[in-house]
Amino acid sequence: MEFMEGRTSPDNYFEDFRVGQMIAHARGKTVTEMDNVLLTNLVMNTADGHFNEHRMQQQQRGIAGFNTRIVYGGISFSMVIGLAAQDTGEHVLEERGMDKIRLRAPVHHGDTLYAYTEVLETADAEIPDAGIIRFKHFGINQDDKLVYEGERTVLMSRRPK
Repeated sequence: MEFMEGRTSPDNYFEDFRVGQMIAHARGKTVTEMDNVLLTNLVMNTADGHFNEHRMQQQQRGIAGFNTRIVYGGISFSMVIGLAAQDTGEHVLEERGMDKIRLRAPVHHGDTLYAYTEVLETADAEIPDAGIIRFKHFGINQDDKLVYEGERTVLMSRRPK
């Protein structure tokens, strides 16, 4: 599969995206304990799998087969979308939906996530100065393991005339 490098440039309006296009976003993000603990506390997800290192280590194979805490999936998902947003979000007028979200592998403190995007669909919108784009975002860790995939539909500005 051939990827184009991240587009951190003025070329990220509706007409700059083509169906089938693949984007390797420029930045990565190492997940810290603060990312998991602070944000997971804020959304009141208190599952042992995210917070109780002792219990995870005491399990024969841990909870769900892991013997160390795992990062809350919402954190992994948000980081991947955030990393992709540098190229796919600057001219978004409206987030129309996020679906088909799949957390494919666990993320642990210290893992580094990278984002990739495929353009699945483009269409005219109900307003003339914007179009609709459906992206598929992928999160890959430092070991090239797929940890996240999901689709995102946006209303994006067309290039000003």
